[in-house]
Amino acid sequence: MAVEELSVVLPRVLIVSRRTVRKNKFVDFVGEYHLDLIVSYGAVPVIVPRVSGVHMLLDSFEPIHGVLLCEGEDIDPSLYNDELSNLSVEELEEIRRLHASDTAIDKEKDTIELRLAKLCLERNIPYLGICRGSQVLNVACGGTLIQDIGKEISKNLPENQRVVHMDYDNYDGHRHVIEVVEETPLHHWFKDSLEDEKMEISVNSYHHQGVKKLAQRFVPMAFAPDGLVEGFYDPDAYNPAEGKFIMGLQFHPERMRQEDSDEFDYPGCTFAYQEFVKAVVAYQKKLLSTTTIQKPLKLNQEMEKKRKIIVRSFSLARDLYEKGCTFQPSKTSDLDVGAEFLESNTALSFQQETRLMQMGATVRNASSYLQRLKMNEEKERLARKVMGKMSVEQLSDLKTFYNMMGQISSEVLERKLQDLMTLDEEF
Repeated sequence: MAVEELSVVLPRVLIVSRRTVRKNKFVDFVGEYHLDLIVSYGAVPVIVPRVSGVHMLLDSFEPIHGVLLCEGEDIDPSLYNDELSNLSVEELEEIRRLHASDTAIDKEKDTIELRLAKLCLERNIPYLGICRGSQVLNVACGGTLIQDIGKEISKNLPENQRVVHMDYDNYDGHRHVIEVVEETPLHHWFKDSLEDEKMEISVNSYHHQGVKKLAQRFVPMAFAPDGLVEGFYDPDAYNPAEGKFIMGLQFHPERMRQEDSDEFDYPGCTFAYQEFVKAVVAYQKKLLSTTTIQKPLKLNQEMEKKRKIIVRSFSLARDLYEKGCTFQPSKTSDLDVGAEFLESNTALSFQQETRLMQMGATVRNASSYLQRLKMNEEKERLARKVMGKMSVEQLSDLKTFYNMMGQISSEVLERKLQDLMTLDEEF
């Protein structure tokens, strides 16, 4: 397969970079483990740089077949919490000292990622959120976050129920137990690794925030012993084979690897990425199936003759409009052909009718024209009634389809007009 064909064949997964400072300059980066897994399962990672103004340019990254959002700074509390935090000023200062690299809020990254998350929810684009990415997804759907697990959860629990969710001294090696919820995707992925029906696995994580109120559309897939939600998904938007995948994982399956090795702790660690890319591939196929343009029909001699007559009629009408009445067609019926074609194929607006009359193409049967307009109004009323009964998912798919059709129509129309101009020059 040619290299240029890969850009069409392989699906694209958008990943927003994280910003850091190196040698007094900002540097954007994305964790390599994420990129490796996306590539290994057959998709192309497209990095969206965390640069001011990028949130206004997201259309430039189309087509979008999937979005993976991962680690980063704390989300701005004003985006999810209207009520004041119960934390004191002293406690907030202590949190900032303990988690200095995470509490430096990045509003630009927040804006970019929330827009992408909402775009995925509107279009049913596959979405996988890891760590911060899961929090972004919950906030985008109306959920809220715990601003600090240590201050809001751990201090109120007995010692044996407290969980260390972040260990700066043992970043990748740190593990804590989670309990997997039965009959969820996470259960199916790790089923062979669950021991003695305990429904427990040990996961890697580094975060000091988490889900407080889970958005209504989501179902939990796992909990930590302190009650924190460690994974959730939308059961109505989960079917990888059909291109559906909306999920958030608070822990890091991509980093659950044995020490000094790329071997994963469990076979199920990679399944989130594998199933995500499966959904991305299926979504791309579904998208392509709705935008495929059929090859134009080859006209027979009679149809080709009619086409040329119509083109000739429009050409004469245009000349009449541009040159006035000094130009006379060879036959008075020449213009009638164009008028008949327009009358039978188009519901004309008042402005269009006026313009065609100026061009010499008379629109006849005004009563038929008015009746057609009434029929269009009735069709619009029925369409509104039908769409009022449709689900958000169905309306989103419908909107996406007609946006694509509009774009395709514009492109085809422009090409046909160019062809008409070429034929006119030949006459």
